[in-house]
Amino acid sequence: MSLSGPRRWGALLVAGALVAVVGCGGRPSRGAGKRVIVLGIDGMDPQFLERHWEALPNLNRLRRSGSYARLATTIPPQSPVAWSTFMTGMDPGGHGIFDFVHRDPATRMPLSSMAEILPPRRMLQLGPYEIPLSRGEVKRFRRGKPFWQLLDEHGIPVTILRMPNNFPPVECRGRTLAGMGVPDLRGTFGTFTFFTTRPGESTRDVAGGQIVAVAMRDHRVELAVSGPVNTLRRDRRKAVVTVAVDVDPEAPVALFRVQGQEFVLRQGEWSDWVRVRFALVRGVAEVAGMFRIYAKRLKPYVEVYISPLNLDPEDPALPISTPPSYSRELARAVGPFFTQGMAEDTAALRRGIFTLEEYLQQSRLVSLEHLRLLRFELSRFQDGLLFFHFFGVDQDSHILWGEHEHRLLETYRMADAALGEVLQKAPDATVIVMSDHGFARFDRAVHLNTWLWKEGFLHLDDPSKASDQEGFPHVDWSRTRAYALGLNAVYLNLTGRETGGIVAPGSEAENLLREIRRRLLAWRDPATGAHAAEAVYLGRDVYRGAAAHEAPDLIVGWAPGYRASWQTALGAVPGIVAEDNRDEWRGDHCIAAERVPGVLIVNRPLRQAAPRLADLTVTLLREFGVPPPSPMRGRPLFGD
Repeated sequence: MSLSGPRRWGALLVAGALVAVVGCGGRPSRGAGKRVIVLGIDGMDPQFLERHWEALPNLNRLRRSGSYARLATTIPPQSPVAWSTFMTGMDPGGHGIFDFVHRDPATRMPLSSMAEILPPRRMLQLGPYEIPLSRGEVKRFRRGKPFWQLLDEHGIPVTILRMPNNFPPVECRGRTLAGMGVPDLRGTFGTFTFFTTRPGESTRDVAGGQIVAVAMRDHRVELAVSGPVNTLRRDRRKAVVTVAVDVDPEAPVALFRVQGQEFVLRQGEWSDWVRVRFALVRGVAEVAGMFRIYAKRLKPYVEVYISPLNLDPEDPALPISTPPSYSRELARAVGPFFTQGMAEDTAALRRGIFTLEEYLQQSRLVSLEHLRLLRFELSRFQDGLLFFHFFGVDQDSHILWGEHEHRLLETYRMADAALGEVLQKAPDATVIVMSDHGFARFDRAVHLNTWLWKEGFLHLDDPSKASDQEGFPHVDWSRTRAYALGLNAVYLNLTGRETGGIVAPGSEAENLLREIRRRLLAWRDPATGAHAAEAVYLGRDVYRGAAAHEAPDLIVGWAPGYRASWQTALGAVPGIVAEDNRDEWRGDHCIAAERVPGVLIVNRPLRQAAPRLADLTVTLLREFGVPPPSPMRGRPLFGD
């Protein structure tokens, strides 16, 4: 995967008003007696793997007993794009996911490509409250029928654990739990809160979180934890719970109290999950949530990290599983777990809240909880398909790539150990390990809108106002012919598509596309002399399907070491074209797709020498005798 900046792009959470339930109860009937297990290891890189086979005995054993190949990824090689192709067997032109960030052509403003949560359409005004008279809606943007839904329709048992970009989960009689794309309780992709009594600190929002300055009185600090926006109130006030912290006068230890719960933490310790309820209408409507607390420092001042507010799997405020009771079943079997789609808190490290060691500790907590889900389902797996998505390799690669290889190997070893359990408990199963993409260094950030400006394709109303401000505040659309949003996408300001567009479809648009492509491929970074863009694809050339007309006009395949800047992703136009990446986000994969293939390891011989993600989709259907529908573009990898 991989976008940290867009953690704040999640749709607004309709707390308390959303009661839609997706899915249906019951289990599918027994299938053909076959067992297929797929471990989706997000971001597992073939070159890293090939350097460390001997340190990863189970992965090495699997490839020696079967087959290993590099797995071609999507254009662009972004997680929501690639996993959507794996799910549906279609390229982005079919499933409609082209980037982490899409745009509304009417406003040119960025949108999350995965889902949005819409409020009820009819409300009753009652004093300070608005009472919903209709149901809210969770709108999923991905199109196409995923392979497990087709298997389910043919009576094949399916268990799908944490599938990315499956929020809300599609209707299915099987057991499914949504993964990447599930928001936190605030409706974002993850917003931490960091409370501090350190002198000189101020309350402020940062990307991915909020820093809150608090005061200590008589050795007590009270932490007001903001929850979801209370959409039942006309003033949209946030619901709040208070955590009281009584610090020992002498030792670095504190007693924490919240809603009748008490626990003690020493400095440097993590709490278990703290379950809370946010009151929307006192005594009438509440929303369940949960968080973990990290007592980073208790002496001489207090610093307390509170994780993003996760949906409580025993009582989720939004649909995250099928049947709806499945998340509760899992929580009661293995304990509460991170439901947030991107739970490894890279943002806390990047904002200086976590040290590297603290980030890795938090990341390991996430991985261990999710691996318990796999272990539980593996213990009762009889037949059909079992899929499990492991996110730790991807998130840790973003932080450790090229700088801390030995620490990243520790994360790979967690995946290797999980595979070892699979091989031991299901020796007769077809076992597939796959990843959606690989990795590369991220050394230089290109402000693509600034490049378009300097090249005369984009214009500002006042050139002195070039800045990091998002949302194109000073772009003069009456003279702008092209703009960039997301990490790989360029759009023309097209007449009849963009509001107030100035580029005519036809020959004018074609000539403009060719000119931007030619100049971008020729452009060299003045600081390094290197070409920053290795490939520039035309959307119409690489995508096919019902959604192809929504694709970006150009998709930039960056050279290794380069990537579009975070500012580009959200529509900013800084003053310089490129700069060194000094962020803790050291590795990335949003570059030319040929440079970052994924991996495929399976205990079967492979029929195809150059497998692709869509081939794997068709193969899973064929294994159970289910014919792939015509929109799928893959080839079977096994057998005749």
